[in-house]
Amino acid sequence: MADDDCVDPIADWQPRDALRQQLEQQGWTVKRIKVEDGCYEVRGIDSAGNKFKARYAPASLQIRELEINFRHGGKAADYLDHGRKK
Repeated sequence: MADDDCVDPIADWQPRDALRQQLEQQGWTVKRIKVEDGCYEVRGIDSAGNKFKARYAPASLQIRELEINFRHGGKAADYLDHGRKK
């Protein structure tokens, strides 16, 4: 699906280690980062023990897509910002 592709010029990409560090600071464990359709695709375990798969724009490291396989008791509301400042 071309609409899901990232279009950041390669010269603007941040290193994968910068994304890994960003996620690990959130308490997430990164299992793999690869390039897929011009995006960084990350697989790992979040701080609650849920498996996740996410796509990030490689220049800004902004999340574009997130898929979570919730364990018992997990809920999507835990991942929504709701405009709160942290």
